[in-house]
Amino acid sequence: MTSLTVAHPTASWRTRLTAGLGTAWRTVRPHLLVLLPILLLAGAVAAGVAAWNASRTNAAIAALEAGHEIAVAPDVPAALLVARVKFLAARDRPEEAEPLLESLDRSGATDGAARARYVLANARVRKAFELIGRGDLDKAGPQVTLARQDYRRALQARPDFWDAKFNFDVASRLIRDFPEFDRKFGDELKAEPKQIWTDIPGQPRGGP
Repeated sequence: MTSLTVAHPTASWRTRLTAGLGTAWRTVRPHLLVLLPILLLAGAVAAGVAAWNASRTNAAIAALEAGHEIAVAPDVPAALLVARVKFLAARDRPEEAEPLLESLDRSGATDGAARARYVLANARVRKAFELIGRGDLDKAGPQVTLARQDYRRALQARPDFWDAKFNFDVASRLIRDFPEFDRKFGDELKAEPKQIWTDIPGQPRGGP
């Protein structure tokens, strides 16, 4: 009596799958060998471009910090925009810094925008003290008002920004020490939240 051997269906399926994969690999392999060097080259180029851009950004920041006049485009990295704002603030050119602040806002660079507004507000307070020293209160008042607004916006972005909290309090003390600021610029000051400190932990208690 002759015995029959029945092939196991799982073994047959595996054989066909292995054969199919082998055929697919032999078909795709030449294309992969051509594409692999291209992909590696593209990755190397991208890394090189990124490194070059970072180097240019760092060089521009260093130049600004050294006091060199460097114009920047609105779409440059946030760190470069902040460096440019610092440069302009130190030279009493706040009007030129406003478009840069708008660029930081549009790009969503919250931390950079907060730091830039803090720097600009500090410059305005220094200018206010200078004008007060000369007895020019009419010009000092707007500087204090704008400084308070910049500090407030910096704190809205970064509630833990302690230096901005303290300096906001200093600017507020100027309003109390010179009531004529409130009379002349009351409408602008009333636009600010009356309870700003309730939303900001750790109210500063610094000296005037």
